[in-house]
Amino acid sequence: MLILAVAALTAGGMVYLILTAIAARRCLSPPIASGAPMPVSILKPLAGADLGLEENLRSFFTQEYAARFEILFATRTAADPAVPIVRKLQAEFPAVPSRLLFVGEPPYANAKVWSLQHLVVAAQYDVLAMADSDIRVTAQFLAAVAAEFSDPRVDLATCPYRAIGGPSLWSRLEAAGLNTEFIGGLLAARMLEGVRFAVGPTIIARRRVLEAIGGFEKLSPYLAEDFVMGQTAADQGFGVILSRYVVEHRIGSEDLRTNFAHRLRWNRSTRRSRPAGYIGQVFTNPLPWAAMLAFTGWWPLGLTTIVARLAVGRYLARTVLGGGWSWLTVPQDFLSLGFWLAGFFGNTIVWRGRVYRLHADGTFTLVKP
Repeated sequence: MLILAVAALTAGGMVYLILTAIAARRCLSPPIASGAPMPVSILKPLAGADLGLEENLRSFFTQEYAARFEILFATRTAADPAVPIVRKLQAEFPAVPSRLLFVGEPPYANAKVWSLQHLVVAAQYDVLAMADSDIRVTAQFLAAVAAEFSDPRVDLATCPYRAIGGPSLWSRLEAAGLNTEFIGGLLAARMLEGVRFAVGPTIIARRRVLEAIGGFEKLSPYLAEDFVMGQTAADQGFGVILSRYVVEHRIGSEDLRTNFAHRLRWNRSTRRSRPAGYIGQVFTNPLPWAAMLAFTGWWPLGLTTIVARLAVGRYLARTVLGGGWSWLTVPQDFLSLGFWLAGFFGNTIVWRGRVYRLHADGTFTLVKP
């Protein structure tokens, strides 16, 4: 009976891989024609000086863009380690309009949302590009997303990302999963139900969308405020898309303990943000199930699924994301299954050294500063 259950999970995973390959192929359709450039405000909430922060931020100062743009940064205090880096870049690029805000301690758990709430108020323009501190882009970023927003039906776009691991093994394992399993899930979801989500590292939105959904104050109780933003915008009839522009997600170099806490936080948050989808992830990572079958009478299905998983993962990473595939995908898939199972248990998370409690509706509160 157990073997039949594993065979069913593997077969379901094989179907999912086929759907993912089809979704990835559709992702490679020709890009839309360029539109008239429009003014853009780039919003950057910061907290600390992560690995590669200076180069990440510099990539936004060096945009080759025909229209006006500004860059707004926010930290809690002037003592934040990111401040000297921002000041250095402001001096290096005096022609690029930029400002640094000190927003103080947040009155609620989500400090990133608190920063964004202030940045939106300070921003001059109606198109807002919100990008995390660990994101790096090419000089064509603004031109690419502005072309998508030349379509008046596009109100919010979320950028897929190619994860770049740091020196540590754990960050490189995580990057292997993001570049294969995670991007596959995004593309399959878009094909099956449309884009009813947003992913946090880089989101571009018209100001009217944020106003219509209640602003960041409305999103402040949620840990996965990015997902809630995209879902709420779609529910209200706004046009939400998965951008064709791929950003680089520089995930740093966390040690084992920090990385595992980060992954557990992600899984526990995802389970509460979309419970049905989280259960469905049992099919999105079929390699461990297939490996179990490889030593049974079901070995043809097991081996075929193993080959398909590696082939589709390589295709996603190299063709859709433009790089980032490695053999670390194999051990990462087994780790991913473990974190998925662990996500069903517990209701606390650790984020930047603080302990929070997650609630069933996806909101969270501070337990231990």
